[in-house]
Amino acid sequence: MTWRRRAVKASEVRNMDNEQLKAQLNDYYKELFNLRFQKATGRLTNTARYGQVRKDIARIKTIMRERELQG
Repeated sequence: MTWRRRAVKASEVRNMDNEQLKAQLNDYYKELFNLRFQKATGRLTNTARYGQVRKDIARIKTIMRERELQG
């Protein structure tokens, strides 16, 4: 199963509310788990997607932290 999603933009993330961010983050963690599993079994075809998902997770967590600090 290959998922072809583009990278999420910071401006798109900022327009989401906190519940949407948590749901999106959960989806990315699930995808990252699947990518790790595919990598371990040698079935990973799009190796760039692994890094892209990690960066998307970082973007979402950064914006969540910014909101947390703003109060």
